Amino acid sequence: MIDRRREREGPMFIRVRDSHFRSILKAVSWRVTGSIDTFVLSFIFTGSVKVAGSIAGAEAITKMILYYLHERAWSVIRWDQQGQTGGGSNPP
Repeated sequence: MIDRRREREGPMFIRVRDSHFRSILKAVSWRVTGSIDTFVLSFIFTGSVKVAGSIAGAEAITKMILYYLHERAWSVIRWDQQGQTGGGSNPP
C-alpha cells in the first residue's frame, strides 16, 4: 500500500545543525553584501566617501556579530523544524 500522506508532505528532510565555522562564513558573506549596500546608500545621502566608509565599516562589524548570535540562537529553537529521519536519535 502506498502512503499518500507522505507524497503530499513532500521530500523528507534531515535536520542538520550548522557548524560554528559555517555560521561565521554565512555571516561574513551576508555582511559583505549588506556593507556594499550600506556604503552605496551612505554615499548617496552624504556625498562623502570617507563618511560612507565609516558608516559601512561600523555597520559591518556590529551586524556580523549580531547575525552570528542570531543564527546560533535560532539553531537551538525547535519551533516548526522538520524532525530528523533515518532512524537515528535526535541530538540533545
